[in-house]
Amino acid sequence: MLIEVWSDVVCPWCYIGKRRLEKALAAFDHRDQVEVRWRSYQLDPGAPTEPTEPTVTMLARKYGQSPAGARQMQDQVEAVAAEEGLLFRLADTLHLNTVAAHRLIHLALRPGGTRLQGEVKEALLDAYFVQARDVADHGVLREVAVRAGLDAHAVDALLAGDELTDEVWADAEQARAYGATGVPFFVVGQKYGVSGAQPVGLFNEVLERAWADAHPPIELVAGGEACGPEGCAV
Repeated sequence: MLIEVWSDVVCPWCYIGKRRLEKALAAFDHRDQVEVRWRSYQLDPGAPTEPTEPTVTMLARKYGQSPAGARQMQDQVEAVAAEEGLLFRLADTLHLNTVAAHRLIHLALRPGGTRLQGEVKEALLDAYFVQARDVADHGVLREVAVRAGLDAHAVDALLAGDELTDEVWADAEQARAYGATGVPFFVVGQKYGVSGAQPVGLFNEVLERAWADAHPPIELVAGGEACGPEGCAV
């Protein structure tokens, strides 16, 4: 069963939603037959590739708040993240562009499929939220991606050009076609959409429903004499 997840590597609720999905999958009986594919979605495609502004400053301007008010918003998100075992450093993060990071996530599909892609995604999220690193910087991206398992030469070649940029835009277009207005956005079994970092229980319900749809029970329409494990009644 396929689960597709649209998210951004600078979206705190995307990281929280990832952890909640993982908890639901850990309790799912058919988890070994589930494949999770990460899709691209940029919250701010116009963000700078050479960031100089803290995220808290951008948030204060965007929502018409004081820096203290924006920081209070971050504190609230950090508290929710901590409940999922994530220690965010939102006060230290920068407002930055993520297109290069998304291109690396697409690159990871080529040699390692969704397994390696998931590892690169996790590494980028950790770098930004836990380590407060600049994931628009190519040097940082190279280090994170290679450590996660990508080939260094492939990473260098990708970062030197604009390959896979079209795939990033195509993912965003597909999300809009599905009706997504923000991220995280999950599509389970190519049928059920889940918007936002929903509770683990909801993910549990959707997983079970999608699995049942894809594996309907056989309806017995007739019975008769038959042989079984104990032999034949003859």
